[in-house]
Amino acid sequence: MRALTARLTAHGAPLELEEVELPEPGPGECLVEMAFGGVNPVDRYEALGRVNAGAPLPRTLGAEGSGLAEVDGEKRRVFLNRAAPARPGDGLWASHVVAREDKLIDLPAAVGLEEAAAVGVAAVTAWRCVTELGEVVPEDKVLVLGASGGVGSIVVSIAHRIGAEVVAQVGSPEKAGFTKERGADQVIVSEAASLAEELGSYSPTVVFDPLGGAFTGAAIEALAPRGRLVLFGTSADPRGEVPLQAVYRKALRVLGYGGLIESEGRMAKGVADTLAALAEGRLEVVVDKVLPLSEVNTALENLAARRVRGKQVLALS
Repeated sequence: MRALTARLTAHGAPLELEEVELPEPGPGECLVEMAFGGVNPVDRYEALGRVNAGAPLPRTLGAEGSGLAEVDGEKRRVFLNRAAPARPGDGLWASHVVAREDKLIDLPAAVGLEEAAAVGVAAVTAWRCVTELGEVVPEDKVLVLGASGGVGSIVVSIAHRIGAEVVAQVGSPEKAGFTKERGADQVIVSEAASLAEELGSYSPTVVFDPLGGAFTGAAIEALAPRGRLVLFGTSADPRGEVPLQAVYRKALRVLGYGGLIESEGRMAKGVADTLAALAEGRLEVVVDKVLPLSEVNTALENLAARRVRGKQVLALS
């Protein structure tokens, strides 16, 4: 059995399509016909060598996906992440994968293969940041930075469904309508320097920050006393100045989400919980773009240029 894959041959170089030989499934393993693969910032960072720089080359990329697994003669609709391939280190941007049966997560009937492929990184991050770290309740006033992005848009949907008041920040006017549709009560268009002016008297009790840089300091200044800042990315800038007096004088909590260091078991539970929440309508995943595997480099370029509202996935079969 051969599979068409998206291979990283050198850090910083375009990915190459290559057919690779798959091993025969052994005991406790099965063949999965892949349907869709999620495209995330971490995939781009891996292609650039910022993540897993010491892993062997060439290798197949892709950290999450969905497909049809043949187990005991029956087809199962499943979610897969990096723990699933039988060969350690294999990614999921492939037409077929040999996977460990005990690492497959069955999809609820109400969840489609396309949206399931976007759950493992973005939706799990959003769900856990809102419910575990931010501990959002209906009484909260929430500010979501970078609210049109893959994680930010899902954070908006979760906080809205909890019943909190939600203000969403975006970087350009054309993203405002999309974000409003996710459930934001108000959408502001601002850079870090104008955030305070755009917020006016709005004093959030929780801020979700995937941007970093100057946005983090501005968010800290805006937070209400005893507020929470949940930081899960630094797409604007990995460094920034923090107004330390505001942190201690307002008794703020700064909480970081470290999905890359979580145990396999905790991540599996996060996926299962998020899929259940998606099936029950407690969050929304919007797939903005579906590209064929042959356009994998375009998908990565879209991330770099911020041309994605919500999520994009690769069609793998």
